[in-house]
Parts: sequence; structure tokens; C-alpha cells
Amino acid sequence: MSDELLTTVVGSYPIPNWLAVHPSEEAWRDALATVLHIQEMIGIDIVTDGELSRFDRDHPETNGMIEYFVHPLTNVRTTFSRTEESRFREFPDMQYRSRPAGVVEGQLGEGTLNLARDYQRVRSLTKSRIKFTLTSPYMLAKAMVDRHYKTPQALMIALADVLAHQVAEIDADIVQVDEVLLVGRPEDATWAIEPLNHIFDSIQKEAAIHLCRGNYGGQPTQTGHLGKLVDFVNQLHVDHVVLEMAVNNQVELDAFRNLRPEIKVGVGVIDIKRTVVETPDEVAQRIAQAQKVLGPGRLRYVHPDCGFWMLKRGIADAKMRTLVQGRNLFLGKV
Repeated sequence: MSDELLTTVVGSYPIPNWLAVHPSEEAWRDALATVLHIQEMIGIDIVTDGELSRFDRDHPETNGMIEYFVHPLTNVRTTFSRTEESRFREFPDMQYRSRPAGVVEGQLGEGTLNLARDYQRVRSLTKSRIKFTLTSPYMLAKAMVDRHYKTPQALMIALADVLAHQVAEIDADIVQVDEVLLVGRPEDATWAIEPLNHIFDSIQKEAAIHLCRGNYGGQPTQTGHLGKLVDFVNQLHVDHVVLEMAVNNQVELDAFRNLRPEIKVGVGVIDIKRTVVETPDEVAQRIAQAQKVLGPGRLRYVHPDCGFWMLKRGIADAKMRTLVQGRNLFLGKV
């Protein structure tokens, strides 16, 4: 991949209304083709499936960031007692959920999870470069009740083993692991390194980690300074890091000047927690500021701060269009 400054998206896209109202295999395929075509028409360099591969007709309001990965696994129970739900709500950092994603009752296996199949469905619908996303084993482990492995570290290693075997069969241009919770609990980062590297070492092409504060109802689910995770990222076997940096985060971005030189940076220049659409000038200015802070040769991608799934489609499309226009303005292509 060249050193050109490329546009991409972080992952999710708003679920088209017709898919939520009349879910079917045909409607899902049409929605997926539409989401890919919209990105291509706007000029996004590296597209995603909008995370519609995770669509669940029984829960159309979510983007399946956790359940999609854990419900198919062997030895995961998805029904819960009142006591289990009550105890889960006492876990730190789980205030955004009212119940666990699953209860682990034995050694995990991949069950019916088939990420390669879902990726190939996307691959068949576009000739563009593709980013494939998955949730980090740290976040998945935190959302589960463990009755087998006894320690969070052991559970996370087991989850990472399943995910690593799955992504080894995916030849996407970028495979991105999404991590939300570590931003709020950087003290856990040291024991997240080994399981994450197991996944990254299985990726065929470019590996990325997305450090995120979360987005639910236009609000972050985590607080914390991204700069505290620089040493953590330096120990990961990744090619680039995806950062949430659209608004007032110059101090945090400055910390990433200390990344290993071979790790490139993707910077968020579109605020997905506001419905106001940025102007191309604003986007170009944010890119210029990021490049000034990071220094030459470090900035590889520009993108939204996070996924678009909480926005209306018209707003998401307008923000993607501005992203491309702002990048082009920065590069002097307009």
C-alpha cells in the first residue's frame, strides 16, 4: 500500500430502514451492496461492510459488537438467571449493559462463528479495498460471566485463540481490532498484549487497532487519556493505530509522537457524536494540525472518530463526503 493519505471509515453504518422492517437474506444482501456502493461513489478509499454482517433480525437496533462474536461459540450459554444479571451489573465498566453477553460454561470453541464466510460475502460485492473489523478479546471477555476459566486473562486468551484461527483465513486489505474498554482501564493493558498479538500475528495483510471511547446515543462510554496507551500500542504487532481525535485532542495526539516509527497513524477528523456536518475546510485544518503534531511520514489514514451506526444515513453520507473533500483539499486536489 502506498504512502498516500487514504480515507476510510471505522466500521459501522446506519442500518437501512427496509432491512430492519423486512429482514430477509435478499434484503440483507441488497443493504450490504448499497452500503458498499455509497462508500465507493463518495470516494472512500478503503470501505467496510458497515458491520451489516452482524445484523440480527431479533435485535435490529444494535450493531452486534459483542453478541455476534460470542453467541455462536461452543459452551456459551445465552440465557441468564436474575442473580447472574444482578451480579454482572456490579462489574466495573459494565454500566452500559444491563446483562451479560453470555455465560462461559466450558472450553470455548468456534461453534458456528464463521468470519471468513461473512468476509467473502462482502468481497463478492465490491472491487474496492476492504477493511474487516472485529471486537477485541478484552472487551468480549469483560462482557461475559466466566464459569470455567476462572481468570479474565485465561478467558481472553481462549477468545483470542478462536478469533486468530478465524482471521487467518481473511485476506482483507486491513483487519482492524476494536478496543473500547482499555481507554478507561489502561492498567489492564499489560495482560491484553499477548492475546491481541496472537490475533495480529494471524492477519494476512495489514493489522490495525482502534482505540475508542465508545459511542452510544451520541455519548462516550469510556473516559480516559488515549496517550496512556502509547507504550501498550508499541508492544503490539500492528501496522497502524486508529485514533479518536476530531475535537480538542491535540495533547493526546502529541503523545503518539512516541510510537515506534514503523507504526502509522489513522486520525479521526469527523465527529460522529454531533449531527452537524463538518465543512471541507474544517476537515483539512484538522488533518493539517494532526500532521503538524505527528511529524512527517506518520499520518496514513483519515476517518471518522468511530462508527456511524447511531446517526441517520443522510448525515453519515454527508460526513463521509466531507471527509473525502477535506482530504482532497488538504492534498491540493481541488
